[in-house]
Amino acid sequence: MSTLFDQFGIRFEFPENWQVDAPTEATGDISITVSSPETAFWSLTRYHGTVNPAELLEQVLATMKEEYAGLEFDTAADHIEDQPMVGYDLNFFYLDLSNTAWFRGFQREKATYLLFCQAEDREMEQVEPVLHAMTVSLLRNNQGRGM
Repeated sequence: MSTLFDQFGIRFEFPENWQVDAPTEATGDISITVSSPETAFWSLTRYHGTVNPAELLEQVLATMKEEYAGLEFDTAADHIEDQPMVGYDLNFFYLDLSNTAWFRGFQREKATYLLFCQAEDREMEQVEPVLHAMTVSLLRNNQGRGM
């Protein structure tokens, strides 16, 4: 079963056994993170106004490079629900576990968004379809809403 998140003008579905961490009120930029019972998470940050997605993505990549020695990454581009997204696919080790992550930036009328997904590789095979479904749900449920 899924649960509907519907706050701050953002709507998406997520598994009912996942935990949501969201602010209690929206003042400026907001971040919403939905975590699996294990290691996976799906995180969305909304930046009000016109933030350059390319600069934002480069900042995130630079931070990840500082945090994780041996970080491997590739540039990526997607079209999900007719929404162009650009970003990076990442692989790195944390606590001797191999992790996969990706982040994508995209713009809408009123804001720039950064979507970040990550899981330990053994869990990623199971949760990757869930992370994708949450992203599709975000884009479908917010069409025509200005988001």
